[in-house]
Amino acid sequence: MTVRPTVAASRGPARIDLDWDALEIAVERNSPDTDSYLDLTTGRVLTITSGDPEAAINRQSVSENIRNFLRIEPASSREQYRWMERFVGSVADEALRERLIISIDGKGAFRRFKDVLLAYPAERERWFSYRADLLHWHIHNWLGQHDIEPTNPPPWGQVQPPAELPVVAGKPIVHGAEAPGETLRRQARELIDTIPAIDLPSAIAFLEFLKTRASELGARDHKADELDAQRDADRAAG
Repeated sequence: MTVRPTVAASRGPARIDLDWDALEIAVERNSPDTDSYLDLTTGRVLTITSGDPEAAINRQSVSENIRNFLRIEPASSREQYRWMERFVGSVADEALRERLIISIDGKGAFRRFKDVLLAYPAERERWFSYRADLLHWHIHNWLGQHDIEPTNPPPWGQVQPPAELPVVAGKPIVHGAEAPGETLRRQARELIDTIPAIDLPSAIAFLEFLKTRASELGARDHKADELDAQRDADRAAG
């Protein structure tokens, strides 16, 4: 189990020159194996990943100088999932909206969601813009909560509360109702019931193959999302 340094009880206001790009990546990244800390003396971000050869040394450094470090609270996975849901609800193309609703059902939702948008550059650009506004507003509020006053402006300019996306009339995402993914699973179970017993071993073998592939893809999602976060930050900075 990862032992995180204890956070100091209180600090005074901090006026520092921030590494905005690194801060944005830390806020977007949400991984149980990674912690990021803002150095309140330099404005730099120290990221500690379990398994890294320098992880123990960096954690000790933070612990010994805890008043100079503030753990960066990333936007939660639940919060970022809600961002996707609100975006999907604003997609006017009915066929695309249906595909996106299915893509965000279950483990690996973030990766599938991005994969679907690859074929729709205009909507993909709109998503990037919307998500960037939400991330920057999250950062703005987090800095204010911790009395951090940047001495350098953010590269994305003045931050305003993100505008509410319009909800397009059509099939909505209804919490508590049967999700599209569950509908497909139910249909799959119904099909299984119609297969003769003699053919079930082949059907089960194929399902086991799909399960294994899904597990392997899920294991790669974490690393891929980190790379995406870095690329997105570079893209926004450019």
